[in-house]
Amino acid sequence: MSKGKKIGIAVLLVFVVGIVLSWGKISVFLDGRTGTINKEKQRFVLNTELTIEEIGIKLRDAKVIDDLGAFLNVAEYKELTSDKLGAGMYEIEPGTSYRTLLNGFTKGASGQGNLEVEVLVTFNNCATVYDLAGKVSKCIGADSASIVNTILDGNTLAKYDFTVETIPALFLPNSYKMWYDTNADQFIARMAEEFKNFWTADRLAKLKQVGLSSPSQAVTLASVVYGEQAKNSSEWPIIARLYLNRVNTGMRLQSDPTFKFCWGDQLKGVQRLTYEHRNKDCPYNTYLHNGLPPGPISIPPTEVVDAVLNPDDNDYIYMCAQPNYDGLHNFAVDYATHERYATEFQQWLAKQ
Repeated sequence: MSKGKKIGIAVLLVFVVGIVLSWGKISVFLDGRTGTINKEKQRFVLNTELTIEEIGIKLRDAKVIDDLGAFLNVAEYKELTSDKLGAGMYEIEPGTSYRTLLNGFTKGASGQGNLEVEVLVTFNNCATVYDLAGKVSKCIGADSASIVNTILDGNTLAKYDFTVETIPALFLPNSYKMWYDTNADQFIARMAEEFKNFWTADRLAKLKQVGLSSPSQAVTLASVVYGEQAKNSSEWPIIARLYLNRVNTGMRLQSDPTFKFCWGDQLKGVQRLTYEHRNKDCPYNTYLHNGLPPGPISIPPTEVVDAVLNPDDNDYIYMCAQPNYDGLHNFAVDYATHERYATEFQQWLAKQ
């Protein structure tokens, strides 16, 4: 064999050996360029209690990837384990490379995944913290039971200076951006921040001006106002002043929503309320007990709270539904006028 052939064979062997030795890197490079198969942007909840392989299987089952081996090959090359990933919500664009996908799942300096997205947590029209927990649990990973238990836990109440009765006042109905993996403690802490931001020096000053002693009292009165009028916001300041007038004159509020609250769901669908219903003895029944209820009877919108802090200037003591279907009320300063309004309403109701 000539010297030239020997050199050629040696070069070929070196080339082949180089290819063999570098094939792993080439394979990872190619696997990393493999794209996801979802045709539209797709949300995916990453659970870091699962192994990398289990996460890959969930991605495959969700029709995000179709090559589990390639996904695991890239993860292994990057030496990724689930504890290096950020639990939470991700939005995966169509055709995202496996390399980009895994880089996005990897925890950043903040402890969240590099491409983790926040979710919108919305709650409104909640009668109780149980309703609130049910709505919030649909937005974040914390389940409703853990949210309720944490809200009503003695340590939580002591930490934020509330009681079981007043704790609903902490929650301001709105939409908030949060991480999906927010737990119950973190959710409540966030709500405490929002509560503190809402109760500015100006609002606290108005609180004293209307004769209330705490934000919880303002929310409690707002919940009663909202119970009387949930449709027409124009009446909120009027009704707020009416009840403040009653409080200041020592009259009982005698608000139907308060005794209804005592019955829970038992009066749902009941068209005619009787004296028997009003005589249910519980601390929230303002027909039987003086002053405000011990806590909110619902979680009212913040606009109603502001109506309580900025009430109308009137001397009304009485209110009665107008004889029509518009949901508005007739207001009166004296009982004789109120009785006339009440008679007109009862006559109209009887005809219906």
